[in-house]
Order: sequence, then C-alpha cells, then structure tokens
Amino acid sequence: MKFFGHIKFNIGFKLGILLAVFGIMATSLTGYYFYTSSRDMLTNAAKRDLLTATQVVGRNMKIIIDVIAEDSQLLAALPMTSNVFVSQNQSAAERDKKILADTFTAMLSAHPEYFQIRLISTSQPGMELVRVDRNGKKLTRVMAGDLQAKGHYPYVAGTLRLARGDIYLSDITINHEKGAHSGQNKPTVTFSTPVISATGKRLGLIAINVDLNGLSRLLQGNLPSTYQLYLSNQNGDFLIHPDATQTFGFDRGKHMLIQDSFAPVSTLVQGKAMNVVMNVEADQKTKDGHVAAFVRLPFGDTIDKRFVILGLSQPLNDITRETAKLRWNAIQIILAFSALALILSALVSRIVTGPLNAMVSAINHFSRNHAISALPLERNDELGLLSRSFYDMQTQIMAHLSEINESRKALDHLAQHDSLTKLPNRRMFFDRLEHAIAGARRNGKHLAVMFVDLDGFKEINDTFGHAVGDKVLINVAILLKSTVREMDTVARLGGDEFVVLIDMIDNPQHVTAVVQKLYFLFQRVLKIDGHELLVHASIGISIYPRDGMNADELVQNADRAMYESKKTGGNTSSFHVLELEKPG
Repeated sequence: MKFFGHIKFNIGFKLGILLAVFGIMATSLTGYYFYTSSRDMLTNAAKRDLLTATQVVGRNMKIIIDVIAEDSQLLAALPMTSNVFVSQNQSAAERDKKILADTFTAMLSAHPEYFQIRLISTSQPGMELVRVDRNGKKLTRVMAGDLQAKGHYPYVAGTLRLARGDIYLSDITINHEKGAHSGQNKPTVTFSTPVISATGKRLGLIAINVDLNGLSRLLQGNLPSTYQLYLSNQNGDFLIHPDATQTFGFDRGKHMLIQDSFAPVSTLVQGKAMNVVMNVEADQKTKDGHVAAFVRLPFGDTIDKRFVILGLSQPLNDITRETAKLRWNAIQIILAFSALALILSALVSRIVTGPLNAMVSAINHFSRNHAISALPLERNDELGLLSRSFYDMQTQIMAHLSEINESRKALDHLAQHDSLTKLPNRRMFFDRLEHAIAGARRNGKHLAVMFVDLDGFKEINDTFGHAVGDKVLINVAILLKSTVREMDTVARLGGDEFVVLIDMIDNPQHVTAVVQKLYFLFQRVLKIDGHELLVHASIGISIYPRDGMNADELVQNADRAMYESKKTGGNTSSFHVLELEKPG
C-alpha cells in the first residue's frame, strides 16, 4: 500500500483513465438507449399498423355481411319465391319449388361459407317449404317428408315483423336445429328477410345460415400467418379465439369473457371507447408477450344497438426480432470500444476524442431524427470497426422502418381502392367529391356526377362465370377512365355500379359530349376469353349546383336518373332533370 502511495500519477495517465471511464460509460449508455428506443419505436409502429389492420378487417366483415344480406334480399325478391305461395295448383307449386331449390343450390355452390338456405312459410306454423343443406361437399335438397316447423325460433318471429327488404341478423350461437347438415352443432349466424306479396301480405321468409368458421377464414384470408383473430359478442363471450376451447362458453353454461383475458377491452364492452391497443404480458399459456388491437363494430339492426368486438394480436417477438440483433451488436460495440479505450486512451486521447464525439453525436441524431449521419467508415482501426458496426445497426433499423411504412401504405391503399379494378372505392370517391364541391363553390364552376350501371351483368356472370364477369368489370373500368380527363375521378361503388366525377366544367353541356362518347364505346363488342360480349350501360347524371349542393344529394340524384334510364330499357343516359335521348 505504501508503494502505491508514493507513486505520482501524471496527467497523461489521469487523462487516459478519464477517457477510458468516459468511453466505457458513454458507449454503454448510448448502446442501451439505442436498443431501448429502437425497440419502443418498432413496438409503437406495430401497434399503429395492427390497429389499422383490425379496422380494415372490420370493414371487410361489414362488406361480407352486406353481401349476405343482398343475397337474402335477392332470393326474397325473385318472382318464383312468391309463386310458391300463390300457385294455382299443386304441380305448378312443385315446379316453382324445384326452380327455387336449384337457385338455392347455385348460391350455396358460389358461397362455401353458406351451409343452409330455406324458404319458410308464415303458416303451418312456420313450416319449411324449400330447403337446401350443405352436408360436407354435398348439396342436398330436403324433401317434403323431412321439412320441419320453425315457428318457435326467434328469427322467424323477428323477421316477420320487418318491412320488405329489411334484414334480420340473429345472434351468433351454436346451431342446435335438427337435420343432416354441416352446420349442426357448429357456430352460426342466420340472415333472414321477409317475403311479401305485391299486395303487402307477408307470405314467409328467406333464411340463410352462415358458418362462422367460414366467415373467420374469409376475414383471415389476407392476414399474415402470425396474426391471431378474436371476435366476441356484446357481452364479451368469445366467438372466435385461437384456442377453440375458449369459444361459446355460454353454450356450455360457463362464460369465457374477452374482458377477463384483455382487461382494457372492458371499455369497449361498456361503450366508453371504440378501439383499444395494448401490450399483453406473457403467461403460462402464451409463453410470450403480444401486442393486441380491438375495435367495437355495430352488428345487426341499429335499433337493437347490438355490437361485436373484433381484435387482432401479434407476438411481441415477431415485432422485436430485429432488436435482438441490435442488442448483440450493441454489446459487441461496447466491449470493443471499452477494450480500445483501456489500451489506447493514454496514448491517443486527443486522436480518439474527436471521432468518438462524432459517433456519439451521430447515434443521438439517429435516435432523435431517424437519419444516418456521416461516420468515419474508411478508417482501418478500431474506430472504423466501431463506425461500421453503428452504421450496420442504423441500416437495419431504417430497413425495418421502411418495411413498416410500406405495409402501412399497402393497408391505406386497400382501405381506399377496389381490389378488383384498382379504382377508388366509395370512401375515396366521396372524399374527392367533397373536395371538388368545395373547389367548384369557390371558383363558381360546375361539376357532374355520372352513375353508371351495367345492363344484364348478372346474365353474364350466370352464363360465362364470375371470372369472365370480373374481366368485364376490369374492361369497363378501363373504358370509363379512357373517356375522362386526368383530373376527373372514376370509382367503383360495388357490384356492377360505377360513378364518374367530372370536375371543374364551365358549361354543363360538356357532360353531353362525355356521355355520347361513352354511349358509342358501350356499343362495341368486348372480346374476353374467346367470348364476344356486348355490354351496355344505363347512365344517370346530376350537375352541381343544379341537382344538389352536397355529395349525397348529387350521387342520389344521379342514381335516380340512372334508374329512369333503366325504366326505358337501359343502354341510355338520363340527366336528373333533363331527359337525354340516345345519341344518334
């Protein structure tokens, strides 16, 4: 001890020790901050993307429900459906029943998620008149001796209270109705609508039973494999869960609630929030933490105020996998720099101080601004190795952020565009229309909305198949875009319905030229898959400000004008106020 007491430490040694300690501490703290901030940044970005994905899935679910409702309304509106009730003799009634059963079979073939379609009478009481079941891969018409009375089921009484075209949407439950069909003892939801005669008499109802598992597969179709889907009813009972044993506990006398597994979701159940995003800690079952997002969605008639809760989760390890590499690189950098500081600090303190400060500044700049600064990468010493390691980490983080941004852009595009024609969808069209109305109001200009509906499109689908029908829609989209300017907007509302926004026009008669051009283009034969198809369209036009001061009024009036064209036989156009003859 006396020996060390007589040693005098010179300033170089002291400076070397100071630099070594400072270097070790600065590198350690910087590496830790860089690692933790990168992990937090990735986690927060993943939460935003997961919520966006959940909202997109929710919109897809609404679209699917609307399609099933439209199928129910279509079947109820068929003339043969009413004929079953009003046929003058037994043979005619049986003929109509067979035709209707064939229609049911075709719809079941087109929709694997449907497992049963029925026509139920208001009398006898609630007796099934026509019924087609899915039994595995086989579609079977149930004949008279096996048809059942359904008057005691809630969906029968609930549907018969509705007006023409209204839809009754049952609660999602386990199907306990007897019968040899694939849906028995499986989760299901029933869509039904009344069949009403021309005189207003309630004759019966159309009921479509949908397989919830099939609906789940449709919702998960475009999701990454690591995403897990959840669905609960308004009480919080799980309806869809990665672990099937957690679902439909109420059917077994034991409630398994989503708010018990994900406590923040209770705010959705209570109506205090419309969406939540959370971190889920690891437990004995999952063995890994998750990030989860949930949204509250209306379900069924708004009068009932029913809702469901839809959620997605993603393992935290998938989000932070890249940070594991960063952690190891940070450790390596800390160790390398510490060794370098200890060995060379006394000899090259002045040389090391400048580059070291530059690297610390670059790291802090990257953490704050996510921008890569210049580093001494060309050096062949330890400082160069340290700089290259930091640069590699920055490059990895920037690449991962770029992937996240691309995913977000893809989700945003999916939410605003039609997946088949790549045209803007209803939401994006109305946004552009509102902006166009504001511009026209400021500049004293006119604009026009054209509602285009294809004539006989259903026959094309029925005759040539949906693949040809899809190509027809794509060709029509190209045709419509070719007739308008770059500043105008062509959008697809759904099915065979398109809308066109013609912006900033000085004279409404300019629209007549566009309509005439469209009329002649629709007289041309489309050659698709070896078929020569003549596709006509009915067009309705409304002009701002003459036919409406807002987007809803303009679209509704263009729609009414289109239906006026339909009434005259189609393949023509009509202004909302002024009738326009076919171009000569």
